[in-house]
Amino acid sequence: MVEFSARSRAKSGDRELHRLAAGTLLVAFQGTSVPGWVLRELDGGLGGVTLFGFNVADADQLAALTGRLRGAADLVISLDEEGGDVTRLAYHTGSPYPGNAALGAVDDVELTQAVYRSIAGDLARCGVNLDMAPDADVNTADDNPVIGTRAFGNDPALVARHTVAAVRGLQSAGVAACVKHFPGHGATQQDSHLEIPLVDADLDLLRARELVPFKAAIEAGTMALMTAHVQVPALTGTAPATLSPAAVTGLLREELGFDGVVVTDALDMHAITKSVGLPGGAVLSLAAGSDLLCLGPLPTYDDVREIIGRIVQAVQDGDLPLARLEQAADRVARLRAWANVPRQAAPAAAAIGLTAARRAVSLYGAATPLVNALVVEVETPPTIAVGEVPWGLAPWLPDAEILRVKPETVAAESILERAGGRSLVIVVKDAHRSQASRTFVTSLLTLRPDATVVEMGLPIWRPTAAAYIATYGAARANAQAAAELLVV
Repeated sequence: MVEFSARSRAKSGDRELHRLAAGTLLVAFQGTSVPGWVLRELDGGLGGVTLFGFNVADADQLAALTGRLRGAADLVISLDEEGGDVTRLAYHTGSPYPGNAALGAVDDVELTQAVYRSIAGDLARCGVNLDMAPDADVNTADDNPVIGTRAFGNDPALVARHTVAAVRGLQSAGVAACVKHFPGHGATQQDSHLEIPLVDADLDLLRARELVPFKAAIEAGTMALMTAHVQVPALTGTAPATLSPAAVTGLLREELGFDGVVVTDALDMHAITKSVGLPGGAVLSLAAGSDLLCLGPLPTYDDVREIIGRIVQAVQDGDLPLARLEQAADRVARLRAWANVPRQAAPAAAAIGLTAARRAVSLYGAATPLVNALVVEVETPPTIAVGEVPWGLAPWLPDAEILRVKPETVAAESILERAGGRSLVIVVKDAHRSQASRTFVTSLLTLRPDATVVEMGLPIWRPTAAAYIATYGAARANAQAAAELLVV
């Protein structure tokens, strides 16, 4: 009888440890319906899911999907809805909201709060309770390949006040904010999807620049923060911040006093998988002080089971304290309880997005009426964070001829011949980051100085043209605001 009771307690302990390990995971899955394995793992304690564009067909479908998930468990349901270029709800059409760069250009915190409250209303109606936003990076590197228009700007104070406004907007409508990417991804010139980026800043500079928005967000009550897979030698040594106790526990928890949920950036990014591997990264990030592990879109169910097993083994081997999992579970439970409090729903107000985009768009020079317009959209390879989200002016200029070209494969002469006697509009996106785009556009403008250039990224490179329009983003709302200036 004693031996049987001991075995029962051991099995009970194993089940509880498995639930604690599973409770740290935010998994992803393919398709627009919930796979059976996700429902089974939710019954086994899975912490939640992260949704991507491939999970979303429309709002009704997404609400049904999240309803199915909620029917299985009380869980965290998250996605990246930053507005602007990074959108999951409008992945197939482009966002009706401008992104952070446009909001920072306007610099009206009440507008930023209203935009994010409207985004939160969209998310809440679809059953999402955690938004992986806002982006609080101070974008000080012009060539940053992964942040750019996702940041409010390059001034720490401006980024801080708009980060606070975004947090308040989201959380006023019952959607938890997850401010990212701690301790700052804005000074990097590498993409952490592909490698470990370097932030070459000492601690004094980090506190005066990168940390200012995060400190403000913590004081504003953000429910969650996301770590970055960036190396800050003065803080993290050779490790990325996601795996660094000095960054997560020392700086974020102890110095800045954050006691909310720490979420990792996607662990399937090369900065983790090509260094310590996915299961190893999961254990190390938990040991560093993270609470929820965003696995990203690549891991399979077999990977999920392996990760849970590795976390369990690390506890059993004494490499990961059981108390660390219990602490994570308590923080995640507090997040779920906060999200479950009934709140007044934010009204549907997507029109605020167009209002914001119109206020952000800037015209330099003079736009003239279009005559049989040829619009040349210079293709820019999408970043992994953005994905294949539609962009461009085509939906708003139905009478124009739209050409989407790759600057490396088309001759400027052929475009100029086609544009003879017609209005020429050249659309670029972050031309400052592409020598091929700049060379191509310069060739067109040499013989067509009367052309209009529309920059749908950051307006860092401004060529001489009859008119230059800066939208500060390539969202659907940005495109409409630019087109309105062309149709005079």
